Amino acid sequence: MSWRRFPITRVDAFADRPFAGNPAAVMPLDDWLDDATLLAMAAENNLSETAFLVPDDSDDADYELRWFTPGLEIALCGHATLASGHVLLTAAPYRDKMLFRTRKAGVLTVARDGEDGYRMALPAFPPEPKPLAGIAAAVGGTPVETLWHDGRYAVLVYATAAEVRGLAPDMAALRAIGDVQAIATAPGSGDAAGSDIVSRVFVPGAGVDEDPVTGSAHCVLTPYWTKRLGRDRFTAFQASARGGHLGCRLDGDLVELSGRCVTTLTGEFLL
Repeated sequence: MSWRRFPITRVDAFADRPFAGNPAAVMPLDDWLDDATLLAMAAENNLSETAFLVPDDSDDADYELRWFTPGLEIALCGHATLASGHVLLTAAPYRDKMLFRTRKAGVLTVARDGEDGYRMALPAFPPEPKPLAGIAAAVGGTPVETLWHDGRYAVLVYATAAEVRGLAPDMAALRAIGDVQAIATAPGSGDAAGSDIVSRVFVPGAGVDEDPVTGSAHCVLTPYWTKRLGRDRFTAFQASARGGHLGCRLDGDLVELSGRCVTTLTGEFLL
């Protein structure tokens, strides 16, 4: 049998050591495969996201970027974008940044940040107050505030980091709601992580019960928390089992997220 061979790199994003942050598979391609094959490859990788890259033929970006969970293609993924920038910039030490053209999130940039970090610019998604009784009941606890953005992002604000850490959501109930990010968040003051805010993110409707570290969730959290904290930047910790640290800054209608990446696997995907 003759196999087609595709390079694959697994990266822990928003991590400074292996087995932390959020793992993503990064797969550069010469050209696009059909969507069913891309989805099957992402399901085989069985990570929260697989990022597929194809050299861009426009003057707008270096690569076109798409993201797939094991169950579907998504409109935006922060950690797999950071991981993609890490893979490409590691292979091109003479470059300072990489630009990615996406189908629903515009052109995204990943740039070097210091000796071994990265920063990326993503669109800001300011949430608006809205009652979310069904989602709140499924997530659990007693949120003091609920907010909503664009039919896809539900923000539940709790009084303490301890309450966020102790949540045990009803994943079946959240799955029935559909492809919605349920984002639980609270002030981080006094929390062991030492960050300004903490969060957890649940997306069972997209095939990911709890996402370890979610860049796109911080596109929603950053406008909310910068306004509440009264400053344009803060530090964040996503309190999943793996955990991950992010720097967050609001820059007009963009959110700048910063963090580190660790490569944990390189090889070939045979098809």
